[in-house]
Amino acid sequence: MLLENNFINQERNKIMSLAEFVVLENYKHHSNGSLPITYYESIEALYNEEINYLDNSQVFISRNVYGDILGTIRVLKWNYKDELPLEKIFGINPLDVIGNTVLKSVWHIGRFAIKKDVRNINLFKKLMVQAIAPICKSKNSVAFAECDSKLLRIMTAMGIKATVIGESINYLGSETIPVCFTYEGLIDFYNKNKKLLNTREINPRQYDMAPKKSA
Repeated sequence: MLLENNFINQERNKIMSLAEFVVLENYKHHSNGSLPITYYESIEALYNEEINYLDNSQVFISRNVYGDILGTIRVLKWNYKDELPLEKIFGINPLDVIGNTVLKSVWHIGRFAIKKDVRNINLFKKLMVQAIAPICKSKNSVAFAECDSKLLRIMTAMGIKATVIGESINYLGSETIPVCFTYEGLIDFYNKNKKLLNTREINPRQYDMAPKKSA
């Protein structure tokens, strides 16, 4: 996993690639590739959200040797001020879910997408374990996500335990469910797959799983 860059103008280009990939692959997976007329609006909205999150987020992008994106995921440490997708899409306030629980940190996992024609379960595990790694550093951590119903079934089968916290809606072409993850619900999957983690010391703001192209 290699650092792609740490310059803001280049980060913006990277985030736009992330937004385009996530929206396109969601519709490929769930709507047979049929794109709505609001397709570009969805990309722009996702891009603007992620730009606002840059200071507190880690973005992971997997590419093939040609530089094509194969998969993405993003983990965000919530600052208790920014409006999370959970609030925008479902109207759920994370603080209402947390209640009076004493927490060390609150996280949001999003922008998980894998190219439709890629059949690699290890890619799924690599992306997921990178995203949950900071959450699994403390027992007093919790994470939120808006999860496609099919993905939720896959995660459950792999031992990732999620709590549904609201009714599902149609979002980016699929049935999407608001969920909450606790340390206890993630740690078993993490321990089984942490060998897939990249341990190289790199800038914590932006990450990339892309191999370097040969000359």
